[in-house]
Amino acid sequence: MLVDFKRPSSHIKYLSSLTSDEWIKLALSNPIEILIDHAHCERKAAGVAVQLMFRYPSEPNLSEVLSPIAREELEHFEKILYFLKELGHSLKALKPPPYGAELAKNIRKDEPNRMLDSFLIAGLIEARSHERLALLTLNSEKESFKVLYESLLESEARHFGIYWKLAQNKFSKNQTFKRLEELSKIESEILAETYMMPRVHS
Repeated sequence: MLVDFKRPSSHIKYLSSLTSDEWIKLALSNPIEILIDHAHCERKAAGVAVQLMFRYPSEPNLSEVLSPIAREELEHFEKILYFLKELGHSLKALKPPPYGAELAKNIRKDEPNRMLDSFLIAGLIEARSHERLALLTLNSEKESFKVLYESLLESEARHFGIYWKLAQNKFSKNQTFKRLEELSKIESEILAETYMMPRVHS
């Protein structure tokens, strides 16, 4: 039986592909596993922001921008933990999809290209998270899950915008968006080639 899933009215411009119906179906069939995985995603996102602060301590205004992101990601991590606890579940280790590691392989080693790629990939991951949380918000049957996902959406959108703005402030617009287009295609290829699991990025 085919299901006509609801989709957002607008598409994130720099994502090269839309999430498949197969992923939506798999995610909706495994809501607790998706929640646990997303908790790990929030924790990792906080780690990325902190890592960039340590890597570029002298970069003007960078820590002032990234520190609030790290705090907000950890607040979301805690929010999901409490939600899981109310459902009788807790955080556990999950086998991660290869998505993040494969994307990281495309970060160039030389500076300042390393900085540019790090900003853009962090933004792409946030953008994909936003797209998928929007799909879960629209299609989840349980109201409590809808409310949780919706509460996380706005910050995901703001975060990918911040990372891409950091790139534009440091690099030329042409250089930034040319590289973003390249990485966006790679991101889509990684998702297309990954064995699908009930994970946010699979």
